[in-house]
Amino acid sequence: MSDKPTTTSSAATPAEKKSVKQAEKPWNGRFTEPTDAFVEAFTASVTFDQRMYQQDIDGSIAHAKMLAHVGVLTHAERDQIIVGLGDIQKTIEAGEFNWSIALEDVHMNIEAALTDLIGITGKKLHTGRSRNDQVATDIRLYLRDEVDHILIAIKRLQIALIDLAEQEADTIMPGFTHLQTAQPVTFGHHMLAWFENLERDRQRFIDCRKRINIMPLGAAALAGTTYPIDREFTARELGFDSVCKNSLDAVSDRDFAIELTANAALLMTHLSRFSEELVLWASAQFNFVELSDSFCTGSSIMPQKKNPDVPELVRGKTGRVNGHLISLLTLMKGQPLAYNKDNQEDKEPLFDTVDTLKGSLKVYADMMQHVTVNKESMREAAIRGFSTATDLADYLVRAGVPFRDAHEVVGKAVRLGVDTKRDLAEISLAELQQFSTDIQADVFDVLTLEGSVSARNHIGGTAPKQVRAAVKRARVRIA
Repeated sequence: MSDKPTTTSSAATPAEKKSVKQAEKPWNGRFTEPTDAFVEAFTASVTFDQRMYQQDIDGSIAHAKMLAHVGVLTHAERDQIIVGLGDIQKTIEAGEFNWSIALEDVHMNIEAALTDLIGITGKKLHTGRSRNDQVATDIRLYLRDEVDHILIAIKRLQIALIDLAEQEADTIMPGFTHLQTAQPVTFGHHMLAWFENLERDRQRFIDCRKRINIMPLGAAALAGTTYPIDREFTARELGFDSVCKNSLDAVSDRDFAIELTANAALLMTHLSRFSEELVLWASAQFNFVELSDSFCTGSSIMPQKKNPDVPELVRGKTGRVNGHLISLLTLMKGQPLAYNKDNQEDKEPLFDTVDTLKGSLKVYADMMQHVTVNKESMREAAIRGFSTATDLADYLVRAGVPFRDAHEVVGKAVRLGVDTKRDLAEISLAELQQFSTDIQADVFDVLTLEGSVSARNHIGGTAPKQVRAAVKRARVRIA
């Protein structure tokens, strides 16, 4: 018989509906007292895990197909379950589904609704599985989908940086160490440094996805099941690369969630570093860039203010994601095998991490597409900081002067520049030669900002020619 669902009656008999209401909780047979109302609300997760409804339905459909494949369900029962789950999905997406805290989580809410809809057949869906392997599967399916969205968002920001790097390949700015002017670089080169940060992040998420995409379903509560299940069949249905090899590990492992959060924390740390630079650069003291009004706010009392709220907020949200990583590590550190109720606490940090990261990446990509670069301000700052001092030292070394002696000569020349308020390129040849007779007229070829950046003409260097070549390579890498 075809796996294609067939339309069947979804009406449950009055007796079936009555039995569903009496056995609302799946463990009622063991208990003689109802759950305390506060405990019921305290232990419920449906208020936040309902966002995994699609993954739960997809997993249940695949499980039903597998049960029919091995003969535990009839094909008619399978089709009835699939149609019922499809109807429930439509109800959820229409905003008409009644989520019940009494049923604790997304899994039991959907299963109870299915039983209400199609009757006794709905109760057969849970054969050969537990909520332990069901939730572990749903989380992996959810995170797999979200990683795919995150990868798209990273790439979008990378493209914005590549475009800006290409546009500003010749724009000179001071490079900094210790936030002190060090050597001249190009703004395009600086943007490609940000790109490299993000490329490592992108590769980490690609790698993390491999460990997410392993299926726990079939581990049941912790020891597997006595039913003749076909885990490989279910894995193929759900697009998993493989199945978890140990049932105890399958239901209790949250390494993949911690790894994703660690990757997110590192990516947010990169965005935070970028934000710190943008906040500095957009200040009146630097005036290197101007952020679009669309990504800034004003002051309620100071009419001249234009506050870089987006980078500041992203910088702040980094602490939030870092906190989620510590939360998940702490959550797992004392748990014995296998599943424990503690693991319910993994979802809110995970969900907020995903939401925060995706939002930060989106707003950053939007913002970087509308940055105005103040080239003259950057150039003036590079000149003020004696950023070509190292070039003068290198010039002397090439002339045969030992590096330590060259360092001393340049230090004296800089001192003269400080005292007379002139850049090295503005000091006359005669004045420079009083510090070293090895300095000749061709020294001014390396003392200019353009000469300095152009001289670093190798892979990874800041020369405009190399920046343009790096831009081409970057586009290929993320294609």
